[in-house]
Amino acid sequence: MSPTGVAKADDQAHAARTLWNLLHAWWRMMPKEKRILANADAAIRQARKDIDFLAVLPAPAAQAVLKTYFRAWKNCWEGRAAAPDFKARFHTVMSVDIPQGRDLNITRVHRRWGVVNVPKVGRVRFRWTKDLPVGKRADAENRITGARLVKDALGWHITFRVQTLEVKPEPHQGPEAGIDVGVTVPLALSDGTTYEHGGWLTGKEKATLLHLEQRAAQRKRYRRPGERPSRRLRHTYDRIAGLRAKAKRRALDWQHQTTTRIARTVVVEALTITNMVKSAKGTIEEPGKNVARKAGLNRSIAAEAWGRTVTLLAYKTAKCGGTLVRVPAPGTSRRCSACGFTTPGSRESQAVFVCKNLDCGWSGNADHNGARNVLHLYRMGLALIPAAGRAVVRRAKRVKPTTAR
Repeated sequence: MSPTGVAKADDQAHAARTLWNLLHAWWRMMPKEKRILANADAAIRQARKDIDFLAVLPAPAAQAVLKTYFRAWKNCWEGRAAAPDFKARFHTVMSVDIPQGRDLNITRVHRRWGVVNVPKVGRVRFRWTKDLPVGKRADAENRITGARLVKDALGWHITFRVQTLEVKPEPHQGPEAGIDVGVTVPLALSDGTTYEHGGWLTGKEKATLLHLEQRAAQRKRYRRPGERPSRRLRHTYDRIAGLRAKAKRRALDWQHQTTTRIARTVVVEALTITNMVKSAKGTIEEPGKNVARKAGLNRSIAAEAWGRTVTLLAYKTAKCGGTLVRVPAPGTSRRCSACGFTTPGSRESQAVFVCKNLDCGWSGNADHNGARNVLHLYRMGLALIPAAGRAVVRRAKRVKPTTAR
């Protein structure tokens, strides 16, 4: 995207965020009986006439903001999410929605690149990473219904919404497998298969990131309280964000490829990740132990993104006709999968498990043992909830649907 197109897309994203905040202020100001879609639509039309800054946002994109806001309240009332709030300038992902596919006018230039029309921005070139139903490939059942522009540390990216007709998968009759997730070995299956990965950044990139972080900390130290960051410091922050975004993309790509390979009838342990990454600082009266070591473990757990792995496996197994089931996690890493006893000291190290039961003595890989225990709990009927779909409705805290309306 050209610098002029980037500036126009930035203006539209800021206008969309401002429109969201104005809608939220209007919602809190209006009486409950007047919080209807028609009144909100009239308020948006009047605001786009009175405020020139909002006019840079196309009318369909403004309507998409309105529909998204009302959908957010509906998700809150049904217990799927918390109540919507104001969006801060520096803590909100910049995005612009293009709700109508006919406005895109996609053309494929050659094998690697295509061109799309972005309203009030112009023709923009994008990387062609997947076949899209355009031209002769498009019909009533397979077509592009819209797109969304999203900006991260690496720049602007476009995501297309595709409506396609797929054959309903038959129930999967493949082998069952338990999955144990970890830090050293990210994914271990009960059949002995393991999926590992290296660092998300190369050695040179890690050295560059460390140098940039040290430079940013040094420049921040000499900044007076309340003083705005200098141009050099902002540039350093942008380079740090770019490297971290690159690492996140590589991690997501590995997760997609790995979960696609194992998308069959599988069982995973239900981990309470939020409890596992709590700080070990404690209080002044009872300070924690090994705080720095626990902080490093928390960073490693967060970097593996176990919850995202389960989410990817859920819809991919359902697409293949399988089922992803969660089982209770406590004890799966300490219990022997051969005899079923939990004997202290059986897990001798991160990778070695030797059962201390005198009548057993089984030994093997610790992650393999945990995956076998996960599969055993499922076969014993101790499954919690299906990971695919919402079997349990989560109620947002401090939100009463009867009064929120």
